[in-house]
Amino acid sequence: MSTYARPDLPVPPVRAEYERPLEAPGDVIPAVPVSPARRVLASGAFRRVLIALALIAIWEIAARIVSNDLLLPTFGATLEAFVQGIVSGELLAKTAVSMSVLLRGYALGVVLAFALTSLAVSTRIGRDLLSMLTAMFNPLPSIALLPLALLWFGLGTGSLLFVLVHAVLWPLALAMYTGFLGVPQTLRMAGRNYGLTGLRHVLLILVPAALPSIVAGLRVGWAFAWRTLIAAELVFGASAGQGGLGWYIFQNRNELYTDRVFAGLAAVIVIGLLVEHLVFDTLERVTVRRWGVQH
Repeated sequence: MSTYARPDLPVPPVRAEYERPLEAPGDVIPAVPVSPARRVLASGAFRRVLIALALIAIWEIAARIVSNDLLLPTFGATLEAFVQGIVSGELLAKTAVSMSVLLRGYALGVVLAFALTSLAVSTRIGRDLLSMLTAMFNPLPSIALLPLALLWFGLGTGSLLFVLVHAVLWPLALAMYTGFLGVPQTLRMAGRNYGLTGLRHVLLILVPAALPSIVAGLRVGWAFAWRTLIAAELVFGASAGQGGLGWYIFQNRNELYTDRVFAGLAAVIVIGLLVEHLVFDTLERVTVRRWGVQH
């Protein structure tokens, strides 16, 4: 069979050749300027502010429709009560009490979670212990242990610390252990080649590699501890007449100062947002994102 083209078949069109001149080493591609409006719209902070303003508008509209400050005060009335609580120092004092207890309970929970997880990745007994304890206690709400804490520690800081440690310990331990299991075997072998064993192997190899999971566990543990503390302080306020923000909310609810109740809830939300964005976002930025562990 001949390999020459048959004259009766159509000839495909030939694409015209062209040359594209190369750019000189000194040539600089001009950057397209971005308008300030587009730069602002692309900012995540701006979008969050818009969402907050939309929620405030919905709140104000709903309050005016209800038209009953006892059931739903307006945003203006709540803001006024919030400012008055700060100026008088009462809201700041209650916040200081809550944060003092929270930081101690949170720190204890983090230390215990690290110790338990380090034991789990080092020994088989520790792994079985962590699996058994998390299966037993992680589904148990922390506030359900408050009556038992009152029997053991009485009306005081000890009971609050007990429920806070329970709220932080199990979700953080699970997150840390999951992160440790996800560390590549190559890194583990590299650590062993350098003679790293036990706690040094955990601190120098496993913790940096599992940092995204650890930071996520710290976030979850913080959220659990914060809401558990407020709920526990509501009970302590009813029992002992003292406490932090939870007692501030409970007391003003009894006296029918609904605007102050909403001011206390707003303080809880503001503190949660500040810790989330100023503490944990900064921690992620200076560790996992800076080191390229997470994008």
